[in-house]
Amino acid sequence: MASREEEDPSLVQEEDEYLNLNEVEEEIAEDDGPAPEEDDEVDAEGDVDMDMDDGNTDTIEIDMSNNSWTYFDQHKDSIFTVFSHPSLPMVVSGGGDNTAFLWTTHTQPPRFVGEIQGHKESVITGGFTSDGAYVITGDMNGYIQVHKSTKGGQKWVKFADLEEVEEILWITVHPSLPYFAFGAIDGSVWCYQIDADSKSLVQLMSGFSHSLECNNGIFVNTDKGEEELSLVTISEDGTIVNWNCFTGAVNYKLSPHEDFRGVESPWVSVKALNNVIAVGARDGQLAIINNDNGKLVHMVKTLDSVEDVADMSIEALSWCTAPSINLLAVGLVSGDILLFETQQWRVRKTIKVEDTITKLEFLPGSPVLVGSSMNGCIYKWDARTGEELFAGVGHNMGVLDFAITENGQKLVTAGDEGVSLVFHHA
Repeated sequence: MASREEEDPSLVQEEDEYLNLNEVEEEIAEDDGPAPEEDDEVDAEGDVDMDMDDGNTDTIEIDMSNNSWTYFDQHKDSIFTVFSHPSLPMVVSGGGDNTAFLWTTHTQPPRFVGEIQGHKESVITGGFTSDGAYVITGDMNGYIQVHKSTKGGQKWVKFADLEEVEEILWITVHPSLPYFAFGAIDGSVWCYQIDADSKSLVQLMSGFSHSLECNNGIFVNTDKGEEELSLVTISEDGTIVNWNCFTGAVNYKLSPHEDFRGVESPWVSVKALNNVIAVGARDGQLAIINNDNGKLVHMVKTLDSVEDVADMSIEALSWCTAPSINLLAVGLVSGDILLFETQQWRVRKTIKVEDTITKLEFLPGSPVLVGSSMNGCIYKWDARTGEELFAGVGHNMGVLDFAITENGQKLVTAGDEGVSLVFHHA
């Protein structure tokens, strides 16, 4: 008789069972899954000796300074996204090889949990539901898959899939409820419920208020439970829309010129704190919006005199949630990080990195800011002083994304060269 896996090709391809929910901190037995490749000899100083078979016998030594704790190198192309399970020491990494891997972060080396197959293009976005029961992954061809956890996270089985749009740009998962939303290159916005009872994905809404790419979106008013399901999305066309996801109605819409003091900006980044929303644009404009009434509170041009206008793009935003520390971190393509004091909206500190800032995230309830860059490094700073607390090195190309685990004790990177590094006690 064929096994369940043989009968159902939609099962995630996984190895033996490595995660035990009750014994997750215990050492896991050796597995047969992929392990980090060790083709090159690495010495204690992080130098790699590689014999170049070109007829010469000379050994080329390359300085590969690396202070990571371990690494995962099973991707065959750039890693575009990495995100962590809410309770297990496990992440998902998605890459340009049209696949996503699930792997552990508490073992050295990481243990292979499973591979999410079936994507048709680069896996660029996704997330876990807040209870860790489902994982959503999306690729550049607009194909979304949802997999369900079984055996306490040891196995992941395909639950459902979607293919509504030509190309998706982002997926956001609700922080407490089984809902997720995504935006597309055609400007459309979609919201779905993961319905365990019907074992299906239920479409709640699709909206078409943007005329150009819907570049980003976030759920807002998330503390109100299922009484309200609101989503704010931003677009290349300069519009910002707040949606009622249960009805598809537009709660408010901000448009170029009339709502933004005569400015038309292509919005690319968005983050919310309570009822205040920060939105960053490709031309360096930063807008602060009161979500309760949809009114513009403050607007500022973050950079003025730059040689390349592309340097002005605000790629990353993060609010500090530490008590009595009112800061918003703004990261730009120029490598500048501006720390705005959010009472008067003045720049309190500036941090300079030599290449594009790709992501910023404050540790919860802390003034410690984590940031990644195309220079291949990941950092921790004290946002109050701008002091560098940690620099993680080891990538030879840019860090495109990162995940924070164990309350900031571990940082997991997504490397443009196809390697993910884990920094321990960073």
